[in-house]
Amino acid sequence: MKYIDSHAHLTSESVFDQVSQILERASQAGIASIINICTDDVTLERGIALAKIYPWVFNVASTTPHDVEKEGEKLFPLMEKHARAGDLVAVGETGLDYYYQHSDRDLQKHFLRRYLHLALDTQLPVVIHCREAFADFFQILDSEYVVNGRHAPGVLHCFTGTISEAEEVLKRGWYLSLSGIVTFKKSEALQEVAKMVPLDQLLIETDTPYLAPQSKRGKMNEPAYVIETAAFIASL
Repeated sequence: MKYIDSHAHLTSESVFDQVSQILERASQAGIASIINICTDDVTLERGIALAKIYPWVFNVASTTPHDVEKEGEKLFPLMEKHARAGDLVAVGETGLDYYYQHSDRDLQKHFLRRYLHLALDTQLPVVIHCREAFADFFQILDSEYVVNGRHAPGVLHCFTGTISEAEEVLKRGWYLSLSGIVTFKKSEALQEVAKMVPLDQLLIETDTPYLAPQSKRGKMNEPAYVIETAAFIASL
């Protein structure tokens, strides 16, 4: 069995100094591909270099909703340049976060729209971070990201919403990605979501270095651990 970690921050500061060992363990564990999420100029530069050494690592980039107030305007041209140059396999993780709300809500919406338009222009899918903002997210998605009557492709990463929110994601033809959170003992509601997602719309991820699955809680997460999440979902 080969696995894909659909979302990992391999080039983030807390991980990058160990990345060669992490990738070796991933390879030994049967991880065939990793989608590396780049969120600023440094992680993107590292990611492009990393993919040249490890062709099974693929890059995705945008400014997160947390950071758009601080550096969204500065970094958008860089993300756009690399999307248009073919260095990315998706645009993201963009989206909305009203739980932490590190950036103004209207500014989050503004950059979400810009990144959705970039994805359409470059014919790339989007990777979305959405927390406690689904009503606004779906409204923007339905108005800004539809081509010929159908939603353009995307994935809702690290989903932790309700069954009804999951159904709204799925009915738009999108993928829904589950992280190690689904393995936590108190994640009964999310486990019910896992049971109802069609396998052809289900992805798994680590969100390295965060959210290690139950047996590794408290440790830094890494792509090799995605197998535990896969096994847990299979058992459900």
